[in-house]
Amino acid sequence: MTTFAVVGAGPGLGLAAARRFGRAGHTVALLSRSTQHQDDLVYELAQEDVQARGFTADVLDPASLTAALHKAADALGPVEVLQFSPVPRGDFMKPVLETTAADLDDPLAFSVKGPITCVKAVLPGMRELGRGTLLFVNGGSAVRPNAGVAGTSIAFAAESAYAQMLHAALAPENIHAAQLIVPGAISPDSATSSPEKLAELLYGLHSDRKGFRHCAEPLADPQDGTP
Repeated sequence: MTTFAVVGAGPGLGLAAARRFGRAGHTVALLSRSTQHQDDLVYELAQEDVQARGFTADVLDPASLTAALHKAADALGPVEVLQFSPVPRGDFMKPVLETTAADLDDPLAFSVKGPITCVKAVLPGMRELGRGTLLFVNGGSAVRPNAGVAGTSIAFAAESAYAQMLHAALAPENIHAAQLIVPGAISPDSATSSPEKLAELLYGLHSDRKGFRHCAEPLADPQDGTP
């Protein structure tokens, strides 16, 4: 049995993705800062016979990420699928003319150093399995810079570049890196971007293994404020 690990596990997309991959037979590792959130999600998933366990980690703390992913693999089985989808902090989203160099420290640590740390932690296990999937979830500013949310735009663009390089570099090893762009808000009422629909899209990226970048819906104009 292999593990689906979601970094940034919460009651929306994180839970929906855990449920979808759990139904497909994966054990589930839920990584977040809140043990209470983890306990709540583990309980919900158990009602559907999905084996899950929480692991405490902070995306801004590389050591905690590495330790949590190693503990998950030891406890649940090797990580075959990694989903990196933590929600950026609100203070990452200052207008470009108000953004200083120091303002970029945390966004870049969050969206670049965080993913790199996670990939380095799970890649050896994927290589031993002979397969793996790396899933990156970003807002529309990852591909269409938005001056109203400069920190996130810059950091997401850097994350996108890293993930796309992984897509090319790891394909010969049967390790698939893919990005899902969610241009609008994730909402239970959305026809295209509800947690359940996005979870199904993410599972499809894992199972179909076609291409790098996919969009949940058409990209909006970059001036409309969508992060």
